[in-house]
Amino acid sequence: MNPVQRPRPWMVILAFGLVYLFWGSTYLAIDIAVQTIPPALMCGVRFSIAGVVMLAVCAASGRRILYSPRQIALSAVVGLLLLMGGNLTLSYAELAVSSGLAALIVAITPLWFLVLDSLLLSDHHISARGKAGLALGILGLVVLVWPQLQSGTLGRRELWASISLLFGSFSWALGSVLSKRWQSGMDVFSATGWQIVAAGAGNFIFALLVHDFSHVRWTTRGISATLYLVVCGSWIGYSAYIWLLEHVPTSKVSTYAYVNPVVAVFLGWLILHERVDRFILAGSAIVILSVILVTSAKVKQKAVMQEMPAVEAAGD
Repeated sequence: MNPVQRPRPWMVILAFGLVYLFWGSTYLAIDIAVQTIPPALMCGVRFSIAGVVMLAVCAASGRRILYSPRQIALSAVVGLLLLMGGNLTLSYAELAVSSGLAALIVAITPLWFLVLDSLLLSDHHISARGKAGLALGILGLVVLVWPQLQSGTLGRRELWASISLLFGSFSWALGSVLSKRWQSGMDVFSATGWQIVAAGAGNFIFALLVHDFSHVRWTTRGISATLYLVVCGSWIGYSAYIWLLEHVPTSKVSTYAYVNPVVAVFLGWLILHERVDRFILAGSAIVILSVILVTSAKVKQKAVMQEMPAVEAAGD
């Protein structure tokens, strides 16, 4: 296999910016969409449109989109772990818990990354500085939503939603690490398209099983939020995320989980006129510092592993 070329710094910065900004805004969009469109149906519509259009654009631009069944199956598994196990769980949870609390729980994802990265890849060890940054990020998120946690009480529904987010964050981290391990030789954007198409199909099947079509309300507000998720969450944000996984250690990519709540809080202040107090300002500052620590930390790489069998050979 040809070694992956080192990307230019501005490309990495741009990709991180797209993930930070657009995925931070999806918490708000998901919260709006699921009020009238059931979560599984919303995710099915969102990912089906995004995936089909992405594959069509790849084909029109001359990119290869037809691969072996094995290659497509591996992409489908990654897509289901990320966008059903992770994203669908988040969509359901936001029916019961606030976006800020959901973001706090999802922030455990970087810790799953560190564990899975070591167990499944065994090629990256983040430095003590990076680990300190991860711990500081969790502290910042606690400060960020401390007033909400202090004044609110979790009922049974909220408790189960919170627990589900723990499993959802694990599913997301597992899909991300497997995406890096199963480097199949597919074009990164074509592979992303197949991942999203698989997630769309999976969500539609689940929507049929739970009878989502019988209690959907197609409102302008809900449809607009879903379309925003298609364009900004799936096309732009998800593509940038998958690209980063191909070029940057997962421990650094996972810093999006710290920045997203900050973006979500400030968008709530800007759009919904939610109050921004000293806890939010202090928490945001801590989060930003943690991102600087993690993204600037040196990542120690073990001796190069024996190259895994090339998946693409099965389809040639």
